[in-house]
Amino acid sequence: MSNKIKWGIVGTGWISDQFVADLAHATNGEAYAVGSRTIESATEFAAKHQMARAYGSYEELAQDSEVDAIYVGTPHPFHTENVLTALRAGKAVLCEKPFTVNSKELEELIGFARERKLFLMEAMWTRFLPPIRQVREWVSAGRIGEVKLVKAEFGFRVDWNPEGRLLNPELGGGALLDTGIYPVSFASMIFGPEPEHVWSTAHIGETGVDETFSILLDYGKGRTAMLNGAVRLGLTNEAYIHGTKGYIHIPSFLNSKSAALYVDGEEVQHFQDDRASTGYAFEAEEVGRCLNEGLLESSTISLDESLGIMKLMDQIRAQWGLRYPFE
Repeated sequence: MSNKIKWGIVGTGWISDQFVADLAHATNGEAYAVGSRTIESATEFAAKHQMARAYGSYEELAQDSEVDAIYVGTPHPFHTENVLTALRAGKAVLCEKPFTVNSKELEELIGFARERKLFLMEAMWTRFLPPIRQVREWVSAGRIGEVKLVKAEFGFRVDWNPEGRLLNPELGGGALLDTGIYPVSFASMIFGPEPEHVWSTAHIGETGVDETFSILLDYGKGRTAMLNGAVRLGLTNEAYIHGTKGYIHIPSFLNSKSAALYVDGEEVQHFQDDRASTGYAFEAEEVGRCLNEGLLESSTISLDESLGIMKLMDQIRAQWGLRYPFE
């Protein structure tokens, strides 16, 4: 596959809108078709983004022979069904984070994709941003020595709306799945997804979802991660990586445009990303690269790591006694 891959989009909500707008900056892909639960919504979305085709169902989109890869941008509880629809049609899939609502669902998706030898990836766009790539290079080169502590948090205060997605347990609402996936995945990027010990606490609000949480992960040998998330509390949204020789600071780490390296006795080194895009284009380009090279998953965020992260989030929820109504 040497030409631009043609993307099919599942869902016409806010995140799909952001992803498709950013595809204009991708070097190896283009928005081609969209599927929605109604043809009216799909037609309106396609017209807005000048896409060639619109479908009134996800199944019809998946059956389009011109579509090379499908992006799933629906709410968390629908990911498993939507991804399976695309995989059954033989399509490569990029699924919005969190991949699923629990590890059992993700095991099903991974098993199916590997059995059919189809590409599948979690859309953890943060991993592919230039500042985060630079951070990984600093860490792997030993610039801050042995990493001992990761601190990351992401939180915002959503308006009170019990029926809205973020506060509705029927839609997998709450902080862990929505904001928590970012700091948990960030810690996994540095230490891996399998800590030796997990401690956590959460405030369960009146709708039955976790509105705020704090997590402490122990990876042994003095390595820890301190993570926070919220949907009813504004946080700094920063991340720090502390090592034996210095530390790294990433402001607004989830959509980072900069990072700073502080090494003992050296001048501070700043990395600034002046990208024109929001940043979703980079994950789309990774899918295109993998497909062009015949790869079935990305080494930047492997399926095994995504599964490990989801198992960790299951463990954290279990500590709170939190189950979704549909589980």
